Amino acid sequence: MTVGEYAVIAGAIFLAACLQASSGFGMGMLAAPVIAIVDPALLPATLILLALLVTVMVTVRERQSLDLRGTGWALVGRVPGSFLGAWLVTALSRQGLAWMVVAVVLTGLVLAGRGWAPRPVRINLIAAGAASGIMGTATSIGGPPMALVWQGHSGPRLRGTMSAFFMVGSSISMLMLWITGAVTENILLLALWMVPAAVGGYAASRFINRFLNPARLKALALGASAVGSVLLILQLVLP
Repeated sequence: MTVGEYAVIAGAIFLAACLQASSGFGMGMLAAPVIAIVDPALLPATLILLALLVTVMVTVRERQSLDLRGTGWALVGRVPGSFLGAWLVTALSRQGLAWMVVAVVLTGLVLAGRGWAPRPVRINLIAAGAASGIMGTATSIGGPPMALVWQGHSGPRLRGTMSAFFMVGSSISMLMLWITGAVTENILLLALWMVPAAVGGYAASRFINRFLNPARLKALALGASAVGSVLLILQLVLP
């Protein structure tokens, strides 16, 4: 990759980590389309590794506000979903994986825009966890299902609960990807180079939280995801 491409990815990771640490989700929706434009082969492992780092920091910060019961039921679905997601990574071509990223992001945007809000009961948590496992392992975008089912939470409880779920879920996804051979030396090296950007985004979130109310934060996440998806679609369809 060129220096410019490294800078583009670092900028996307910084903004995505800031969004993840502020809202509890959104890192994949914002950064995955940008990374897919540069090199789809870097997905999903690079972003899952960095998301794991951010979620650990947020979970520690918001540990007093966790919904442990809800997290536990969601993880029941995450495990089998991660197996299927890891298989999809090995089965899809680079272009196929890029199109899957587009489909996942756009589906999340549509559902969020329509205001669909399933109740966080046991069966819905398990189903959302399974969907998150498939999507998160295959594309690094596992946030939309959990954001839908936990959107009734707010502030520290939302950030902490989402981060605790993704901390464990991302670990499971990385194990599945490692077993299938989808974690390469180049991916590990890039993730290491991007750690300062991820940590910087987390640090910035502590200040941004003071100025962004939930409505503005949601609009920012949806807008950034939409722009990234449009750019990725253009790259896929234009010669």
